[in-house]
Amino acid sequence: MSPISMSYLGIPGYVIFWVLFALAIGLFLRRMYQLWRYMLLGQSAGGFGQMVKRGLTTIVRVFGQWCQLKNLTAKNRASLGHAFMAWGFFIYIPFYLIFIIIGGGFGLHETLEHTSFFFYYAWVMDIAAPFIMLGALWAIIRRYVIRPPRLKSEQTFEALVILVTVFIHPLTHLFKEATSIALGYAPVGLGANLPPISEALSNLFANASPSAIQAANAAFFWAHWGFVLFVLVFIAYSRYLHMIASMFNVLLQSPPPKGALRPIDLEKAESFGAAKITDFNRKQLLDLYSCVIYGQCQEVCPATASGKALNPKNLIDDLKEHLVTEGPGLLKGGEPTKAMIGEVITEDIIWACTTCRACQEACPVAVEHVEKIIDMRRNLVMEQASIPETAEGALRSIEDRGHPWRGTTLSRTDWAEGLELKVLADDSDVDILFWVGCTGALEERSTQISQATAKLLKAAGVNFGILGTEESCCGEPARRLGNEYLFQMQAEKNIEILKNYGVKRIVTACPHGYHTLKNEYPQFGGKFEVIHHTQLIAQLLKEGKLKVKKGLSELVTYHDACYLGRYNDIYQPPRGIVKSIPGIKLVEMERNKENSFCCGGGGGHMWLEEHEGRRVNELRTEQAIETGAQKVVTACPFCLQMFDDGIKTKEAEEKLKAMDIAELLAAQIEE
Repeated sequence: MSPISMSYLGIPGYVIFWVLFALAIGLFLRRMYQLWRYMLLGQSAGGFGQMVKRGLTTIVRVFGQWCQLKNLTAKNRASLGHAFMAWGFFIYIPFYLIFIIIGGGFGLHETLEHTSFFFYYAWVMDIAAPFIMLGALWAIIRRYVIRPPRLKSEQTFEALVILVTVFIHPLTHLFKEATSIALGYAPVGLGANLPPISEALSNLFANASPSAIQAANAAFFWAHWGFVLFVLVFIAYSRYLHMIASMFNVLLQSPPPKGALRPIDLEKAESFGAAKITDFNRKQLLDLYSCVIYGQCQEVCPATASGKALNPKNLIDDLKEHLVTEGPGLLKGGEPTKAMIGEVITEDIIWACTTCRACQEACPVAVEHVEKIIDMRRNLVMEQASIPETAEGALRSIEDRGHPWRGTTLSRTDWAEGLELKVLADDSDVDILFWVGCTGALEERSTQISQATAKLLKAAGVNFGILGTEESCCGEPARRLGNEYLFQMQAEKNIEILKNYGVKRIVTACPHGYHTLKNEYPQFGGKFEVIHHTQLIAQLLKEGKLKVKKGLSELVTYHDACYLGRYNDIYQPPRGIVKSIPGIKLVEMERNKENSFCCGGGGGHMWLEEHEGRRVNELRTEQAIETGAQKVVTACPFCLQMFDDGIKTKEAEEKLKAMDIAELLAAQIEE
């Protein structure tokens, strides 16, 4: 007999079942409707194309739990426990729908449970149960006993309730099934071998009377179903919300290319950036609901690691709290009681971000932190005229001189003296344009990168040229510092020049310029084939057009620049170049490739002073020193400067030298 078909104190079980279910569904839907209305306070996020591809990606990331397993390491196995719990959730939901709601609630349990499908599903549930319990138990131990740094201050009652309910769910299910087996109910008689754990537990009731077992069966059923309904309601009022919101967040995540910022329509926009929570778009607000409070983002954040005010986990959590708190008043047409910029998120937090995307790479549910920070910077710079003095000077220099390097005495072409390079104004018959970039042309140390790159291209017989004095800042510093107007002005000017010369292919040694030209200029009609110098050099080596003539017996470590690696997934070409040099032994830093640690120069930080905590570049320099390498090689002029500075600060000039990969190879090719 199904516990739902029994009576309790004269009240039919069906009445109890549907009343409890209706109450839980009502509370759940009421809260979800509130949250939905809060989200709709945001701006339109635009259309979402490629829904089939998005759907397949969501299946892999969410249902396959790649979103969690991508962070699995020998030191951090927490993601495996979370995957166990998530898979259990996905397995149990169909069981509840088919066999409890439809089968039990509508009196069809005899029909549905006496099937092969029920028998095999009972096996799956039986095997899944201990893994779910193991995942929950491990999470409880980690959070409340081990307490790793990323879970600091996360020993909350809410988190404990969530983990305990996750643990009890499968436990009550096993005892429910065990008592059913003891009574001879399905899955008994449906197969030769019963679900092993439930069958073993059924032996605990071998000496009990049928009436006692029936009572226990009913108790375990109602306890199990009670927890299910409790969780359903709790989902809408707690961080459990991510279980639902994250699936849609992954589905609707920003399309490729990664890290390309949304442009502002400067002619139509009534305001610039985000000053209020309602200035974010709806996808950005969905991010807030989706956050797992997992803490992996703060563990990889260079700002957090160096003691800055920015903590990406707290950033999202604080914005969510602000939205939920202010939501009721905003729906009534009121104004926020707290200023988002200043009171909820301080300016120190906003300016601490290096835009390295480590947080977004680690986030299992596609929360986009960087875009929110940039939107707040846009408001500070374009609406409030509030920007750190050094950054303001760089932006003013771009506007007045076409580059951010105030005080430089170099011209755009000084670095090329004696190299006899084509300048497009004199000869535009080239196969590829070498975009030198402001730093490669105007910062003294970085000019050596440009010289080495040009020498390699010449040695390989590449027909290339430069813009010379016509080249102007690509605008990347302006965009990351929040001045979208200045960026668009630079982009449109550069695109016009490039089109006038009929440029089709561009190579650059700067990952920031590479990302901007390749992934953001197309927003304004500038569609060119853009390659990074490591890609072109690796290709030239492969084709035999560059031949290494000397070797180097040294230990070398390679630093993945954020805008080359995490933004554009270029990891192997630079490593291939290093390995092409005889005698070199490549040793990786612990933080490498997708998990690389920022040098500290991105997001406009080449022109921002660090006044709080330690300097990010010093932390990365220490990581390079720990490898025992004699050289740290990178493929970004910003990174090179940050390493040079860090090495000097650590007084490590005698044991570690920083070089660009083009410099390293050029020295082995020259006679």
